[in-house]
Amino acid sequence: MERSWLARRWWAIAIALVMVYAFPHYPSIRSANELPRLYLVMAMADDQTFAIDEGVARWGATADVSPSGGHQYSNKAPGSSMLAVPAYVALRGVTHVAAGREPTLGEMMWTFRIWTGVLPTLLFLGLLWGFLARFTPDEDARRATIAIYGIGSMALTYSVLFISHQLSAVCIGAAWILAARVIEDERDDRWMLAAGALAGAAPLVDYQALFAAVPIAFWVLIELFERRRGFRPVIQPIAWATLGAALPIAILLYYHDACFGSPFRTGYAASETFAHFHQKGFLGMDRLRWEAFTGSTVAPDNGLLVFCPALVLALPGWVLMVRRGLVAHAAVTAAIAVIYLLFISSLVFWRGGWQMGPRYITVLLPFLLPAIAVALATAARWPALRGAALGLGGVGVFVYTASVAEFPHFPEKFKNPLYEVTLRLVGDGLAAPNLGMIAGLPGAWSLVPFALVVLALWGAAVLGARGPWRPRLVAAAVSLAVTATILVAYRGFDGGGTIADQAYARTVAPAVKSQMR
Repeated sequence: MERSWLARRWWAIAIALVMVYAFPHYPSIRSANELPRLYLVMAMADDQTFAIDEGVARWGATADVSPSGGHQYSNKAPGSSMLAVPAYVALRGVTHVAAGREPTLGEMMWTFRIWTGVLPTLLFLGLLWGFLARFTPDEDARRATIAIYGIGSMALTYSVLFISHQLSAVCIGAAWILAARVIEDERDDRWMLAAGALAGAAPLVDYQALFAAVPIAFWVLIELFERRRGFRPVIQPIAWATLGAALPIAILLYYHDACFGSPFRTGYAASETFAHFHQKGFLGMDRLRWEAFTGSTVAPDNGLLVFCPALVLALPGWVLMVRRGLVAHAAVTAAIAVIYLLFISSLVFWRGGWQMGPRYITVLLPFLLPAIAVALATAARWPALRGAALGLGGVGVFVYTASVAEFPHFPEKFKNPLYEVTLRLVGDGLAAPNLGMIAGLPGAWSLVPFALVVLALWGAAVLGARGPWRPRLVAAAVSLAVTATILVAYRGFDGGGTIADQAYARTVAPAVKSQMR
């Protein structure tokens, strides 16, 4: 019985292990994205305030701290910090009872990352598994799609860091799925309360998630009016969704008013460090920039399609969805993709500092998955084509898993960060603190068990579980060849030269070494 349970769930367990194996926490880099969120957790739990003066005094300010009314505040949307409060209270109780002390910065960071990133993403992957079945019954295609997303995209990076991009993607993606179940599967209308609450929570967690809610809301309205007759059958689910969204939106507006003097004034408006970026145009958006579009999609140092080329499969996937009558879902997901590409292309601060891909549009990724799953299911008719498609997925799996286990931040000074940061650290025998080190494995050798889990996980996705062995082996061989060819070709990208070498020697390598002692 136990063996049967493991056999059915080993794949999910493996994804969870990939997410928790390494703990890339480097205090010396003073993460401007994570520390203000952590300070806010402590302020709310310890002092019942939103002001993070205590955290700033204890550990120092960062670029993402905004002054207002004589106090310091996080300039981030507060949702992830609010979610982390019960985890902090529990951790504080455990450390007090077990060790008679307050939790350390590292203990808090690990706890908050697991609670607000890893666990929500794992739950979301389970939700996606069933949801993707409405687009294709092919389990191999669905499994590969979830692997591409879960361990081969920005979803992995922002699940293992205390940065809210992935949590907001989980919120709005889950809202979409629950709404689809009510509308298409005729579930109880009261589920729209949960869908609305999740949709409202998405901008509470990360402001730009609001952009995805607009097409989804239009889709919900159109589908309800087309499928139902009469005022009450339509207005009832809308009322539930509105009621659900009201509370998180009210909390966000209250937070803004308490911290920055107006319900509609965000922390970015009060920011001083990046005021010249955030205070231009509307929320930092002023005009479309070709540089921002190409820099966010195809640039070697930060391109969405460079680090995760399998996302391009959404393009043929949308065409296939339309041909199969899935027009509404194709339209809403393609609309969300266009909206976020326009958003990132219009931002003054489009590069967004240290990141692995254009992190501001992480929320876009779940909406590409139905099209990718349909494309992979169709490609399964031709083993070589399926292998080529999965070869693109293998690139993302390598880039993101390797980098998360080393240094999941690509500073702007590196023009070829896969080679200049990730693979250079491996070559120097360095790695983030991880379970292998706890077991006694030294340096980069501690990542061998991690690499074996990733290989087993992705290898199972590539081989598939159904059909004759010969076409599956052909697909696997082609996939390996495509992945290897692309990764080797990336070696030809221009690097950052002396500036990158100095940044590695002064910042990256010392940060990693300091946590290996």
